[in-house]
Amino acid sequence: MGFVDTLKKWFGTAKETAGDVAEKAGDAAEGAWEKTKDVAEDIKDRFDGDEEGGEESGGGAV
Repeated sequence: MGFVDTLKKWFGTAKETAGDVAEKAGDAAEGAWEKTKDVAEDIKDRFDGDEEGGEESGGGAV
């Protein structure tokens, strides 16, 4: 039964590693989501004209 025990160990280790990778991916995705919300808010502010010191949007060359 040594072969079966070896397989169980391999799959157990793979399962733990997959869980760790999934957790790290979740953390990275959460950080990306927060950054995306910040950037989207900045863009919204520019279109709404709430940004100070910049050019106003909508005034392109004719």
